[in-house]
Amino acid sequence: MKRVAIVGCGFVADLYMRSFAAHPEIEVVSCYDRDEARLEAFSKYWNVTAAADLETVFTEIADTGLILNLTNPRSHYDVNKGALEAGCHVFCEKPLAMSHEDAQSLHAIARASGLQLGSAPSSVLGEAAQTLAKAVRSGDYGTPRLVYAELDDGFIPQAPLEDWKSESGAPWPYVDEFQIGCTLEHAGYYLSWLIAMFGAVTRVNAVSADILPDKRDVADAAPDFSVAVLEFQDGPLVRLSCSIAAPHDHRMRVVTDRGVLAVKKAWDNAAPVKFYKRMRLRRRLLESPLAKRIRLTAKETHPKLPRKGAAAMNFALGPAEMLEAIGTNQDSRIGGDFALHLTEVTLAIQNAGLGGGAYLPKSTCAKMEPMPWAH
Repeated sequence: MKRVAIVGCGFVADLYMRSFAAHPEIEVVSCYDRDEARLEAFSKYWNVTAAADLETVFTEIADTGLILNLTNPRSHYDVNKGALEAGCHVFCEKPLAMSHEDAQSLHAIARASGLQLGSAPSSVLGEAAQTLAKAVRSGDYGTPRLVYAELDDGFIPQAPLEDWKSESGAPWPYVDEFQIGCTLEHAGYYLSWLIAMFGAVTRVNAVSADILPDKRDVADAAPDFSVAVLEFQDGPLVRLSCSIAAPHDHRMRVVTDRGVLAVKKAWDNAAPVKFYKRMRLRRRLLESPLAKRIRLTAKETHPKLPRKGAAAMNFALGPAEMLEAIGTNQDSRIGGDFALHLTEVTLAIQNAGLGGGAYLPKSTCAKMEPMPWAH
């Protein structure tokens, strides 16, 4: 059995536990949360051993297992650092840390210690992302020239946030969500796909702003809107937008010189990838309304989960891939340089402000090796 221990038993932890149920090869051996009531509720609901403290968790999982850091983002650095220094491999919810400098420090500790340090989101390892990447690699649908990626979630402050609860009863942490911001929380869902397909980001031109004055009286709210134009090592220009104001839109459209490759649902591992061929009809130029569904040749990809709330995602894909990498002494696809670069670019967009300007990332990474079933 591959072993995982969870630190942080809040809202997202239930999504991971439901995903682990589809991975019988992985055992969640313990969990810990500094909130004793939350720890008790979570451990009883999922029948997982509640650890007395962090040190106990680190000790029992060191060397061959994986610490799953699902704490508040402000705690990510401290928990990641403690786990690495205790000799544990770590998979962390996004971001790795709240500053690029802290993320660099963690990356250096992991490398010096021969440990894996990876970051969510896992959807880049999912069927939709891997299908789109294969379509781009093939060249069969033309050379990519421009990408529009949208991560707009609707006017969230007016949603019934107090009614949103996880499976084990944790409330959706809207105060934290507003203070951390939609860019840090959501940009990675498509930014990871883009880095996987096109390699490192070489230039970030971005603007971010707090445009909604009333967020349930939450103080110190982070930007609730950002838009970035990204230049890549080997790819087209990309416009990536995040907001909790504009109507719900999770599309990615890769414009090629033959048509448009499109995915409509970022948070669905099985979302269809379609190609709309460009054509001339009399005096008009348009994309065909009849799309070609692109499919992988492999019949088996990964375990899928039914829709739960806003998503149909297998959150365990990242931890499962990291555990496989640990077991075979390989570098994880979503660890190391990839995780650091994803964190740095996301922070650059979040912190751009209204002044904007160009940011040149200090980190770099290679394109992602496809999953075995996506070659």
